[in-house]
Amino acid sequence: MSPADPPATGIRTLIRRRPLLSFFVLANLLSWIAWTPYILSNNGLGVWDYTFPGGQLLGVLPGAYLGPIFSAFLITALVDGRAGLRKWVGRLFRWKASWKWYAVSLLAVPAVMLAAGFIASGGEWRFPSLTLLALYVPYLILQMVTTGLAEEPGWRDFALPRLQRRLGGWRSALVLGPLWALWHMPLFFSDWGGYPDADWTRPVSFIVFCIAFNVAVAYVFNRTGQSLPMVMLLHVSVNNFASVLWSDIFPTIDEEMVLPVQAVAAVIVAVVIVVLTRGRLGYKPEAPVAAIADAPQVAAVR
Repeated sequence: MSPADPPATGIRTLIRRRPLLSFFVLANLLSWIAWTPYILSNNGLGVWDYTFPGGQLLGVLPGAYLGPIFSAFLITALVDGRAGLRKWVGRLFRWKASWKWYAVSLLAVPAVMLAAGFIASGGEWRFPSLTLLALYVPYLILQMVTTGLAEEPGWRDFALPRLQRRLGGWRSALVLGPLWALWHMPLFFSDWGGYPDADWTRPVSFIVFCIAFNVAVAYVFNRTGQSLPMVMLLHVSVNNFASVLWSDIFPTIDEEMVLPVQAVAAVIVAVVIVVLTRGRLGYKPEAPVAAIADAPQVAAVR
């Protein structure tokens, strides 16, 4: 471009210059708009006299799909073209990983939650019903195609690699964690977040959990060669255990204490990971050329 040419303007140019910032804004905007009817309905604030059939499945899931995964797809296509889309989609099918990482996602997560619940309950627990145990795997698979597929192609597949090129391991995790939590915040005005019975401690505990748990997710993402299925399994293992088995195993733990207990457990795990990896979280920097080329795109979120 010669000095006489006007500077490039427009939405597409802005997105190409600031893909991360564009992703965060678009993911929140699309999801929040889609969630507005649900939040205003009898499932939330009660301004609109309507109750969603199917509850959270029909009220929350459309907005979840419209936000992170769609925004990541759109911005990847605009910024990186077909080559970028192939790389983005490729991580979604990267199932090849050591059995140890499957064990971490499927067994270590419930083990940590069991330990946290055992301590919080003062050792009072009971064996879960056979019905719930039988439902555990089917619900895990359902969570993979709902929560896992809706969120992880955006937060981890799109955002995390870009952040890590600029900020490294633990810093990128601490940036992404609050942004991930922020995306959920409007849902605390609906039955998803326990409204109207829940108090302010629930969203605060959730924010702490997201920041800490994001450290563990980033570590698994890096150590498995950026395998998105491993990250999805880790994510939905927490959700699935909490929603299917937790209350049956620990009936004496008050519902308002569930998130604080899980947040404390996540913080402990995050601290251990940060210390053992010296803050790198298993991240290995890419070629310097790639990092330099991407640096202007990430600077906007610092």
